Amino acid sequence: MTTTQPAWTATPTDEQAWLGRAREVAAILATDAVARDRAGATPRAEVQLLKDSGLVTLLGPAEHGGGGQNWTTAYRVIREIAVGDGSIGQLIGYHYLWFWAARLVATPEQIAAVEEQATRERWFFGGAVNPRDNDLIITEDGDELVYNGRKSFSTGSRVSDATVLEGVLAGTDKHIFAIVASAQPGIVFNDDWDNLGQRLTESGSVEIRDVRVPWAQAAGYVDREFQPRVYSTLNVPLIQLVFTNFYLGIARGALSTAATYTRERTRPWPYGGDLKDAATEEFYILDAYGDLQSKLWAAEALAERAAAAIEAINAHADTVTERERGEAAVLVAAAKQRAIDTGLEVGSRVYEVTGARASAASVGLDVHWRNIRTHSLHDPVAHKRAEVGRYALLGQIPEPTWYT
Repeated sequence: MTTTQPAWTATPTDEQAWLGRAREVAAILATDAVARDRAGATPRAEVQLLKDSGLVTLLGPAEHGGGGQNWTTAYRVIREIAVGDGSIGQLIGYHYLWFWAARLVATPEQIAAVEEQATRERWFFGGAVNPRDNDLIITEDGDELVYNGRKSFSTGSRVSDATVLEGVLAGTDKHIFAIVASAQPGIVFNDDWDNLGQRLTESGSVEIRDVRVPWAQAAGYVDREFQPRVYSTLNVPLIQLVFTNFYLGIARGALSTAATYTRERTRPWPYGGDLKDAATEEFYILDAYGDLQSKLWAAEALAERAAAAIEAINAHADTVTERERGEAAVLVAAAKQRAIDTGLEVGSRVYEVTGARASAASVGLDVHWRNIRTHSLHDPVAHKRAEVGRYALLGQIPEPTWYT
């Protein structure tokens, strides 16, 4: 990163101020986003920027120096950050989910303890919770749990202060979440993230070797038994809507970058029989921008509707019903598929409105498409369409799983 950041001192006090702060951060990230993507270096400075700006504390309690904001604001902040850099939009989005993990599954006492310390110390969260891998195996050693295993993806953990672990207690079907310090000998982050897009998310594999956690810190467990709630299953809709919003931010960044290029560098086409003075007067260019912007606005509106459903659930977390949770998940599935389709279309068609010279590596328009294409493979979008189809046709809601 090459741009000097503002000397932030005050914590924003309302949503508009937080969104303004996010736009400031996004503008800093955008100045060298292409160069940083090409370099693929560990984003330590970028995470420090998120800390210095206070954005990591957005969901933290106000009495501990946090923003005290809700998920609607968090999703909008994610979108703004992703406009400047899609990888960092993903990192802040995952951070918010893992910061909220205690709210989802922990006891009230555990929630209070984690959120106070994480907010005051401006922790950045990562997670080793890839469900497609075999779970980490947990064994008991007196009053401690011992985690061992490997996860092939661990987004953000290498640049995190705290890592969320999830595993299964040996000989049982008990899944146990715990928050541990990332910097310890038993957690080994491998430098093996080498994918097409989202290159700065540090999503490589991690080895967990004899990481010890007191039973008292097993999230949501009382006397070694889990206290279940419907709300505990909201982690998947929450993070799927995180995905949706950084896809939309990336798409907006692509469209904005392309528009600047078109205004400043694209030349009108001289062989169509209707020579224009500027590319911005070309009918086909105006038509394409109008089409893409309309589709993006529509996808953003659906994402906002899904966020409102999540917010309604958060307002009565202890009494949410399976039907409420399921209908929110359907809206999230609909918003995600629209964001993917729109984002990929924007990322591809921007070349049509910028011209051949815009394919130069120095312009970096390819970054946006690569980022959405890479992360949108996280889970098959066809299954999201089918979830919406079952609801539309049969009135069925998805059963909670690791992906629904």
